[in-house]
Amino acid sequence: MASNPLLTIKDYGQSIWMDNLTRDLIQSGELQGMISSRGIRGITSNPAIFEKAIAGNVLYDADIEAGIQAGLPVEKIYESLIFEDIRNACDIFRPIYEESGGLDGYVSIEVPPTIAHDTKATIKEAQRYYREIGRENVMIKIPGTLSGSPAVEQVISDGINVNVTLLFSIKSYEEAAWAYIRGLEARVNKGQDISKIASVASFFLSRIDIKVDQIVEERIKTIGTEDLAIEARLVALKGKVAIANAKIAYQKYKEIIQSERWKALVDKGANVQRLLWASTSTKDPTYSDVMYVNELIGSDTVNTLPPATIEACADHCDVANRLESGVKEAYQLIDSLKDPDIKINLDEVMDLVLDEGIDKFIQPYQSLMESMEEKVKQLSPA
Repeated sequence: MASNPLLTIKDYGQSIWMDNLTRDLIQSGELQGMISSRGIRGITSNPAIFEKAIAGNVLYDADIEAGIQAGLPVEKIYESLIFEDIRNACDIFRPIYEESGGLDGYVSIEVPPTIAHDTKATIKEAQRYYREIGRENVMIKIPGTLSGSPAVEQVISDGINVNVTLLFSIKSYEEAAWAYIRGLEARVNKGQDISKIASVASFFLSRIDIKVDQIVEERIKTIGTEDLAIEARLVALKGKVAIANAKIAYQKYKEIIQSERWKALVDKGANVQRLLWASTSTKDPTYSDVMYVNELIGSDTVNTLPPATIEACADHCDVANRLESGVKEAYQLIDSLKDPDIKINLDEVMDLVLDEGIDKFIQPYQSLMESMEEKVKQLSPA
């Protein structure tokens, strides 16, 4: 029997986490099954996933009714539901957390996306989430925005595991890495232990390619058939920018861990903040459905996959260490975007996808609150 490619990825120093968490998955035993048969070593959640899970699911009704009877506001009822799911998932992943010495076995939960630009509120909610969930292997997601960065630093210095999310540009990744380092340094200065703190920097992929591909299509329309050479160069960029960008981010990671500041923290027991590849399902059907897996396997990384990509990878991933191959070409490709013939402003693209990324979490969060209000009305005694 052919071996499952998912299970060999770990040999290359990469952990596979799943991007999907629902009560069904926990209660049916499917999550436990994914750990044993698919080698899943952690899990992430987000408001969009919870919206789908809660909105049309009777599994949550009894808890919603209990919240109504307790006189809780809708937001508190919602929290009671997701905190329960997160705790149960943490318990399921606890053996992996123990066996890996705190490298894996994490369950990620997002602070409310509506506070993405409010540093103080983000810090306060991250601390409260960590305290109320009460599991060592919970990881709090904080967006890598300008306001998120000081929050990451503070929350790390409080001894809380952080998943810095919505990173698109190399610059925002570097900022997330240094925020982690500053948070650890602050802890060391207080004489506190840093050996139990974990962090990942979630670097998003497919959304970059979607945006660049759209720009490429528009540019091709405007130049028409006047210049076939430029058109060919534009077409050659499609589906290539996100992976090139990720490979450069990994080179930055390697630079950072060679710094004296980082080495001083390693001496105190610090754990590396791994790059985590996020947004890894391919949206364009002409691309390989596992290209964001195959191209980015390498040590000290995590790849978080939605269920369909997990199954696709189990079926036909081609596992090899490619994260550090084609690095020179990756730099050349990113540089070529500035070419007068190409004129794709990557900084603008990154700002755009970040804003859209926050919206993509705010909208389902708000619609989840609306459907929760509906459920509360339905289940409330007349």
